[in-house]
Amino acid sequence: MSKTICIAAAVLIRSDGQTLLVRKRGTLAFMQPGGKIDAGEQPVEALARELHEELNLRIDPKQAVYLGRFSAPAANEPGFTVQAELFQVHIDSPVSPAAEIEEVRWIDPAGEGGLHLAPLTRDWILPFYRASLAAC
Repeated sequence: MSKTICIAAAVLIRSDGQTLLVRKRGTLAFMQPGGKIDAGEQPVEALARELHEELNLRIDPKQAVYLGRFSAPAANEPGFTVQAELFQVHIDSPVSPAAEIEEVRWIDPAGEGGLHLAPLTRDWILPFYRASLAAC
């Protein structure tokens, strides 16, 4: 059995530069929204499906900018690694938690919002995003 969980995830950014993190029901760690890629599904298609299921958010997959592949220990499944195909999406519509999402939080990407973060978000995604902002 593979110990890798393949997901599509988003750095969702609203007009004020804040980025969205989500926390799944029954867990402590905040992370990027997104989820598992189904068999035969393209990562960007999985992202659009998951964002709709989890946040009632509809995105145009053509507007999702691919940022790369990132891996880290899974936050909620001990012994597993999560491998994320990461996309950046600018949004201007409201989001609301649905499906297994218990809480959503907009944070300034320069900090961590005082939140308990998943390893992928803490160690890779937020530092990557901060570096991309500094390069502009």
